[in-house]
Amino acid sequence: MHSKTDLSQLRKDYGQQELDPESAAADPITQLLHWMEEAIAAGVQEASAMHLATVAEDGYPSGRIVLCKGIDARGLLFYTNYASRKGLQLDGRPRAAATFFWPELERQVRIEGDVERLPAAESDAYFASRPYASRIGAWASRQSATMPSRTQLMSRAAQIGLRYPLQVPRPDFWGGYVLRGRRFEFWQGRPSRMHDRLLYLPETPSVWQRSRLFP
Repeated sequence: MHSKTDLSQLRKDYGQQELDPESAAADPITQLLHWMEEAIAAGVQEASAMHLATVAEDGYPSGRIVLCKGIDARGLLFYTNYASRKGLQLDGRPRAAATFFWPELERQVRIEGDVERLPAAESDAYFASRPYASRIGAWASRQSATMPSRTQLMSRAAQIGLRYPLQVPRPDFWGGYVLRGRRFEFWQGRPSRMHDRLLYLPETPSVWQRSRLFP
């Protein structure tokens, strides 16, 4: 089967902005927060969506889109079912890579680092902030397991709703993680594929080294 569209001829030249290491923030978290705020202000759809890559037991990479639910001095926060495919992979190999892509701003950010679970109290607080139906959904879904039919999912959700008509506690198989970045790369599209790439690597626990990369 052949596509009617010749993908090799799809091109877009970039040139909205530039990325100067001298004017960039001294640390990558501050720079990431700045770019995130600009993406949200620009109306980027799902600005907090990031591609999260983990490593399976057989060594193959595994990727999916998840929502970043916080950025602080520790790193990037996200939540999931601990028994899901990514949860089990993170238990076995607690390292991951995340990528944000904001095409409206011609920007990309890549983060690589170690992952650990968030404290239970922090997961409890976030879970309690979710809409009621989303909390029911977390209980009902055996995430990544084979599902014979959607009817089974809806039936499980109905049963959970009857059990918890008002307050829905966080299930012990669901919670948060923090990705502690050890390498950050910021990419700004530039004309003729001569893009700006800025790499942050830790020099000391509190000081980051900034350097340009060839595009």
